[in-house]
Amino acid sequence: MNRPDLQQMIQDVQTLIEIESPSSDLAAVSRVQDVVEGWMRELGARVTRLAGGVRRFTLGEQARPTLILMHADTVWPHGTLAQMPVRIEGERLYGPGSYDMKGGIVSALHALRALKEEGWPLGGVEVLLTADEEIGSLHSRDAIEASARQARCVLVVEPPVADTHALKTGRKGVGMYRVTVQGVAAHAGNKPEEGASALTEAARLILEAQALACPEMGTTVSVGRFEGGGAVNVIPAHAEFDADLRVSTLEEAERLAQGFGALQALDPRARVVLSHGMNRPPFERTAGTAALYVQAQRHAHALGFEVSEAFVGGGSDGNFTAPLSPTLDGLGAPGDGAHAAHEHIRLDRWPDHVALLTALIRDPGVN
Repeated sequence: MNRPDLQQMIQDVQTLIEIESPSSDLAAVSRVQDVVEGWMRELGARVTRLAGGVRRFTLGEQARPTLILMHADTVWPHGTLAQMPVRIEGERLYGPGSYDMKGGIVSALHALRALKEEGWPLGGVEVLLTADEEIGSLHSRDAIEASARQARCVLVVEPPVADTHALKTGRKGVGMYRVTVQGVAAHAGNKPEEGASALTEAARLILEAQALACPEMGTTVSVGRFEGGGAVNVIPAHAEFDADLRVSTLEEAERLAQGFGALQALDPRARVVLSHGMNRPPFERTAGTAALYVQAQRHAHALGFEVSEAFVGGGSDGNFTAPLSPTLDGLGAPGDGAHAAHEHIRLDRWPDHVALLTALIRDPGVN
């Protein structure tokens, strides 16, 4: 198989990186989607704009297609390019959103360009380009799951594990609970016993919440924000905290839901309110995912390099599809520095990964 045109890949990814697209600005994200839509139309794709800022591109006859997932939003705010311009140093291309995941978008584009010449695989190809992955995919989840139910398999072009060739065959489920405590205010010097301190209750509940962690099961609970109170001479009537949750199994997700649901104030005058919950279910390694990975190993070996697999703590849209269809993640651009100032793509490894993605779309090895 011929390797993709690296110089054209560099040009294409620079085009996308230089359109800043923070998740908070849907119009900006849409500008990235517009560029990708133009490229996909050049391939002959049929374009559908779905609810939630999702754009669907279909190629070939649609009968249990191979589904490719990618997102156009990044974590970087407007103005980041002024401090982190696109640049190449040796074999690394730096820029905000390069590794996560505008390089993945370009990987999919060049894989599809290579396949166009030989014809689309049996069942066709469907591509979903979403706008809110970095903030939980609240608006795109329905479209993602609907497509996954009809798909032969799902290929996610998030990047491989940082600075490796490792693909992702499992991810932890991700959630966030907000615990709000409403107490009773009172003067701190005159009859403080008439108050019910929300801060005191919340502080105790933080310890209870974090005690729900079970490291041996891969379950973590981390309270990352705590606020409340006001004037120091007032018994505080309000406090709240946010807890980040990571779980490896659905059973653990259910256990945490029960545990957080059972949090109560000791003082009967105080009230506890729970909101939010699990955002992404665990991406568990199924037999279908294992078969996809084995096929990826075969293709990579034939291309002259080796891949490995990893289970990671961060979530992706693959968490939604893994329970519904064989899913393999980490098929985007290799590099390092997701969400960090040193974010970059490894140019020396990128063409190999695009060739691997091309081979998997052509022959994923699953029925």
